Amino acid sequence: MMKERLVGKTLTELDQIALELGLPRYTGKQLASWLYDKRVNSVDEMTNLSRQARTRIDERYTVGWSLPCGEALSSDGTAKYLFAVGDGQKYIESVYIPDKTRATLCVSSQIGCKMNCYFCMTGKQGFSGNLSAAEIINQVVSVPHSRSLTNLVFMGMGEPADNVEEVLKAVEILTAPWGVGWSPKRITISSIGLQKGLQRLLEQCSCHIAISLHSPYHLERESLMPVEKANPLSSVIPLLKRYDFSGQRRISFEYILFKGLNDSPAHAKELVRILAGIPCRVNLIRFHAIPGVDLQTSDMQAMEQFRDYLSSHRITCTIRASRGEDILAACGMLSTLKNKK
Repeated sequence: MMKERLVGKTLTELDQIALELGLPRYTGKQLASWLYDKRVNSVDEMTNLSRQARTRIDERYTVGWSLPCGEALSSDGTAKYLFAVGDGQKYIESVYIPDKTRATLCVSSQIGCKMNCYFCMTGKQGFSGNLSAAEIINQVVSVPHSRSLTNLVFMGMGEPADNVEEVLKAVEILTAPWGVGWSPKRITISSIGLQKGLQRLLEQCSCHIAISLHSPYHLERESLMPVEKANPLSSVIPLLKRYDFSGQRRISFEYILFKGLNDSPAHAKELVRILAGIPCRVNLIRFHAIPGVDLQTSDMQAMEQFRDYLSSHRITCTIRASRGEDILAACGMLSTLKNKK
């Protein structure tokens, strides 16, 4: 019989495992500590459990951490890690981004993506399945820089709002005192605006939210992002306005600038209009060319003019520095179409 992973279990689930094995309920909290604080690799290392308890647990369960099976290092210090998931024949990527006092890990939530955004390499890969909470948590704990991470972003492969159950479960483990113990303010979850899943993220966790926007115009955004047809900004923006982002929780909008398409003064003006009343940040992102996509990135002058217009209308706006492009780790470039190296 194949053993079940302990990694990815909540405290409630670990308590239940303890009771089912005839162990005291508090064994669940001990298990959580060994898993998420001490991060042991085997049940036998859980030395405050009796030998008999460890034997019972080990008969049915394994800890379940798995190390990356490949990595690539950028000239700018960015590192991309490849993980085997599912049956071991599918793969996902995570990206570590060091920057002065910050160390950010960009994690994946799905194997590929259903959303098929025109400009995104992951979307070209197609969809092969959702990641479990265990597979999401494993990315955070198993990278070499895990203990020094300051921030986590769900901006890797997949759409978090399309795998909301497992994402919320992973966030619970990451932020709970019995889990990894992070503040939710260190975590940002990105979405292209799937309203049902997005609403659950807004209501059931207090992490920061980032919305991939890329055009303020319906038909233009639909041509770039098919999600706009069923989940238009005209519905997503009013949903966001129902929540408070004036305190510690923040919302940002990601906006890739494409030359001659969405970088005009008219676009900037319309963006100001639709975001009115939302205290937010807009992150302008340079487009990273991918095969088969006839788009070009805006030049720096156009990006700066766009930024300055938004800033002059009291919208905090930054031009995000591109990281890891030489190893296909930059925004929109994650894909595992090729065999692992």
